[in-house]
Amino acid sequence: MALNIDDLQLLIDIVACGSFSQAAARRSWSQPQVSQRVSLLEADIGAQLFQRHRRGAIPTAACLSFLPAVQEALAALEAGKTAIQGAPALPRMTLACMPSLASVVFGPILVALAKAPMEIRCSTDHSQTIMENLLSAKAQLGFIIKCPAVAGIQMERIWRSPIIAVVHKRHSLAKAELLTLADIANEQLAPQFWGDACDQLISQLRSLRSVSEPIHAIQPASAAREMAMEHGFLTFMPEVAVKRDLREGRLIKLNISDLPLWEWEVMMAWRSGKRADVSKQLVIDTVRAMAADWA
Repeated sequence: MALNIDDLQLLIDIVACGSFSQAAARRSWSQPQVSQRVSLLEADIGAQLFQRHRRGAIPTAACLSFLPAVQEALAALEAGKTAIQGAPALPRMTLACMPSLASVVFGPILVALAKAPMEIRCSTDHSQTIMENLLSAKAQLGFIIKCPAVAGIQMERIWRSPIIAVVHKRHSLAKAELLTLADIANEQLAPQFWGDACDQLISQLRSLRSVSEPIHAIQPASAAREMAMEHGFLTFMPEVAVKRDLREGRLIKLNISDLPLWEWEVMMAWRSGKRADVSKQLVIDTVRAMAADWA
C-alpha cells in the first residue's frame, strides 16, 4: 500500500473544513480532483472515509480511527525536516489565539514559563484557522471562543467572561450608579463584535436611539479599548479583556440593569493523541492553574 503524503494532508483538510469543495478551494483544486484523490486513498486503505451529502462531508468511524495515525505521521515528517535544517536546542511550542485574546493570554503564559525548557512561539488567527492548525500540527495549543467540536481536537473551557459596558474614567456617565440601555442609547457607541449577540445588542440600542449617528462594531478587543480610552466612546466588551484597566481605574464598568447576561466562553484546545508531549502538558497545566486569575 503506497500512501501519498499530500493525500494524508488532504484528509485532514476535509475533516477540518467539513467539505470537499472548501478543501479544494484551499488548494486551488477542482472538486472532482479532491473526490478522485479521496477515492484512491479509500481504495488504498480499504475503507470509506467520508459520508458525502449536499452540505459537505462527514468523517466515518473508519476515518476517525485513521486520523490520529495520519496526524502523528505528518508531525513526525515535519520533525524530521526540522532536524535536517537544524532543530532548536529546546522543544518548540507554538501557541495560537484570537487577536482579542492575545494581550490577555500570551503575556501571562510567557512570564509563567519564562524559565521552562522550551521555546514558545505565539501567533494569532481566527478560531477556525486555529483548529485547522492544531490538526496539521502547525500549532500545539490554541485559545478560542467556544465553537463546534472537531474530530481529533480536545477542548476545555478555561473561563467565562461577561460582556460589560465600559467608559473612560472621565466620561460623563462614569459616576452614574444605575443605568438602563435607554439611558446610554444616544452615546457614542462602539461595541467589540463578539458574535450574533452583539448584533442583537446593536438592534436593541438602535430601537432606543433618538439620534441618527451610527453604532460601530469593531475588532479586536484592543481597538474597542482604544475607542473608550482615547476617543470617548462607550463600548461593550468581555470583562477579562480590560480587567487591569478596571482594577487600576482607567476604565469604569457601568451598571446597566437591563443588559442581558452575555458571556465570552474561552476554550483551550489541543490535538489529542497517544504520544506523550511533556512540553505541551506543562503549558496545559500552567494555563489550568492560571485560569482562575483570568476569569
